[in-house]
Amino acid sequence: MEKRELPGHIAAALAGAGGTADSAGVSWEGRDLSGPGNPLHNFDRDDGAADAGVVAAREALRAGTGTEAAVVAALSSARVFVPVIARLGEEAAGAHGVAADKQADMALVTLQAPDGRRAMPVFTTTAALTAWHPEARPVAVYAPRAALSAVAEKSELLVLDPGAELTFVVRRPAVWALAKQQDWTPSYQDESLPGTVGAAVAGEPDVLRAHLEPGSGVASRTGDGRIVAGGGPGPELALVLQVRDGLEPADLQAIARRIQQLLGTDQEFAERVDSLEVRFTR
Repeated sequence: MEKRELPGHIAAALAGAGGTADSAGVSWEGRDLSGPGNPLHNFDRDDGAADAGVVAAREALRAGTGTEAAVVAALSSARVFVPVIARLGEEAAGAHGVAADKQADMALVTLQAPDGRRAMPVFTTTAALTAWHPEARPVAVYAPRAALSAVAEKSELLVLDPGAELTFVVRRPAVWALAKQQDWTPSYQDESLPGTVGAAVAGEPDVLRAHLEPGSGVASRTGDGRIVAGGGPGPELALVLQVRDGLEPADLQAIARRIQQLLGTDQEFAERVDSLEVRFTR
């Protein structure tokens, strides 16, 4: 596996955070880590619980009264935990000929999404991270810094609390918005996109009408199977094309391919839309 350097802010947070014990093996439990000048970490009064704003936004989404944009907005000022794990970089002979770690590297954990893209897991609580990967060390960072790490690691998605009752996927445009500390509007609510799509469809005489709507991948599911209107892995945008009668499947495929190629050359569309599906109606 290729060795990668940790992003600077993650490495610094890790160096400050330590593990469950110090370098002498003495547990941190029961020791006072608070106070000015504390070098241990940047969140010296952090109890590992979830950010209240993220909890409220996610519960509203689950209840059907919130939006996934509100969850991302809550993340913009929230602390999350990034998992890192130790990988043996070099091995040497220890006492009595027993192998010993000569050098260990710390690495960010990445996942592979169902569509093959890289994704970075982040967690709202230390308990959720430990339940997911007992050997991972939690590093506390603000979510925009986690998004920067995802970009640096060429991860297109952030996965919030994988394995939890409700896992929320932050798609690529929202990851970029978090990293740049900008507001994010889901593509299916973006008022600038219909005009772009209209221009791409204008050259197709067999298309009678076109409109955009939320894609089939917007919704997610809770652990008990309930559908939640947000946080899914995509596709998050659907282009619905009404076409004239008499077209064959090959004709429809050709229309979809030409329109998608045109939209793919539009930089603004590519930045605002994570994934697009095309549907046809008569």
